[in-house]
Amino acid sequence: MYEQIAANRRKTIILVVVFLLLLMGLGYGLSLYFDSWAILVVAVMLSVGMSWWSYFYGDRTILAVSGAQPIDPEHDLTHRKVLHLVENLCIASGLPQPKVLIINDAAPNALATGRDPQHASIALTTGLIAKLDKSELEGVIAHELSHIKNYDILLATIVVTLVGVVVLISDWALRARWQGERREGSGIIIVVALILAILSPLLARLIYFAISRRREYLADASGALMTRYPEGLARALAKISSDTHQLRTANRATAGLFIVSPLKRATAIIGLFSTHPPIEKRIEALNNMSV
Repeated sequence: MYEQIAANRRKTIILVVVFLLLLMGLGYGLSLYFDSWAILVVAVMLSVGMSWWSYFYGDRTILAVSGAQPIDPEHDLTHRKVLHLVENLCIASGLPQPKVLIINDAAPNALATGRDPQHASIALTTGLIAKLDKSELEGVIAHELSHIKNYDILLATIVVTLVGVVVLISDWALRARWQGERREGSGIIIVVALILAILSPLLARLIYFAISRRREYLADASGALMTRYPEGLARALAKISSDTHQLRTANRATAGLFIVSPLKRATAIIGLFSTHPPIEKRIEALNNMSV
């Protein structure tokens, strides 16, 4: 299990490096094509500014959009049991206790958000709490706590920033190209710059999806390590993925944050364009682990 966690971290670092190289290559090619750095600098500053806001305040938006409400352990016995599970897992893993919220929805699912362990929240749907037994629910909570412990949200912020920069630069470059705003120069430079401008947004999103899938595998492994019971999380994933209820607040912007994609149609998409690995492979990996 430790080897799997280390391997996923190495692969994620490699993907981030590739992302940075893609961004630098795009910027360099377009700077030669247009012979100007001004718009590139503006695009980078705008994207970084938007990501800064997202870093500090994005979690509130995500929870609000998802319809998450604070847990009520004083008046709800079920909520109290959930809170105790979170408290026990946090003590066992040495994590500060995150805010715990409830999403009133029959679809079983869960998400974690926040920029670091000191500013983190996890949200569980009422359907998840009702349909999973204790060991399965512990597995899901441990998975979400692992996202917090592994600073997955921070990584997601960095990657989203880079995606934004690539898309902004590419969009500007293509608009300027069709308006004739370019310098006369090498035909090779022109062709390469245009290819980068067209393909970079697609490549950026593919890298983002790859990183997202790696983080899910890592959170599965870390969560199983936290509970010492991989079977609990494996059974939970099977139940969540087979449930027919559609999460009412599901959208493409937040889908990647849930333990299983809440977009039922999207779960049928296999391969490069999915933010989550296939459930079958995640369950198989968990079943192959020995704690």
